[in-house]
Amino acid sequence: MKKVAIIGAGISGLFIANLFNRNPNYQVSIYEKNSSVALEEGYGVQLSVNSIKILNEIGFEKLQNNEKFNPEKINFYSSKSLKKICELDIANFNSEDCKYTTLKRSTLINFLKKDLREYIKTGYNISKIDQQDKQIKISFENGETIECDYLIISDGVFSKSKSLISKSETKPKYNNTLAIRGILTKSLESIDDKNISLFLGPDFHHVIYPVSPNGDLNFIAIMKYHLSEEDQKNYSLFSDNTFIKKVLHKIPLENKDFLDDLKELKIFPVFISGDFHKLQINNVHLIGDAFFAFPPSFAQGASQSIEGAYELFKSIGNNTESNFFKNRVKKTKMVNIRSKFNQFSFHLSNPLTTFARNILLKRLVKNKKFLESYLGKIYQN
Repeated sequence: MKKVAIIGAGISGLFIANLFNRNPNYQVSIYEKNSSVALEEGYGVQLSVNSIKILNEIGFEKLQNNEKFNPEKINFYSSKSLKKICELDIANFNSEDCKYTTLKRSTLINFLKKDLREYIKTGYNISKIDQQDKQIKISFENGETIECDYLIISDGVFSKSKSLISKSETKPKYNNTLAIRGILTKSLESIDDKNISLFLGPDFHHVIYPVSPNGDLNFIAIMKYHLSEEDQKNYSLFSDNTFIKKVLHKIPLENKDFLDDLKELKIFPVFISGDFHKLQINNVHLIGDAFFAFPPSFAQGASQSIEGAYELFKSIGNNTESNFFKNRVKKTKMVNIRSKFNQFSFHLSNPLTTFARNILLKRLVKNKKFLESYLGKIYQN
């Protein structure tokens, strides 16, 4: 029986642990540095059909209908005028068993960890990684050491494990944007709250979408914002009330009254990966944001974490690990390019280019050939 150690109990780490746990050839353990698995109750995630198909292999389709939602459209609006620009029918990529899904992140995490509770070890902060023959030795700050046959690193964009094993700092880059996240306590009259609403504005866009049939709405905004290197490292800044008020004041919206209805408001800087890092130690692999983090403007963060974890699990089982990095880089580059392009086009500020973008959008959302290329190559495995 092969021993598998997973560092990080986020979406990618928990999902791949489920896959290994269902195979009697592997013994899995998950090591999380925090004292508990972070749920972030209420905040939403979007899952396109590429990840739903994979999640169904571990029983996701059995999740209660009141715990998830299936929007059929993305409605594009101007954040200034609140006028609808056009709509994109994302249900065209659905099948009977695999539908575009939104839900609370806590719901997804609870689903992923329900069969893994005895395998999750919290309060384990990694300090050293060594390879001895084909075995990998891991040391933790609490003094414990373990040995395993495979090490899966999924501890996020600021991966400490990745830095340890590469013998150097693998720092992500600040994306010059802040993310503003919260939960809307009541619906807005101007939007279709049964679907995804995407508002485009100068150096700013925000998204509102349902995470259950009960009217729960997730709010996420991305705003261009300069931070000094010192401020980027000052984590206490983002919970400071003065700083939060300053950020909210700068939001380029004429009517910001609905922000008063946001609960669990959280502001944080967006960091992205600068390049791909190929590890030189055999049997050690990166997944999720530890593999690569891209701008959150294509709603593929969770889906790509799940998809990458699945590809790695299959490659280990088929003894084709050498192909995993190359194949995952190819798909991730596609998502990264689209994410960057989306952010650029969503944040246009010149009235003429904005007008041209809106005309083009109206045409592209109806162009089947374009949609199959731009979305289909990502949504369909």
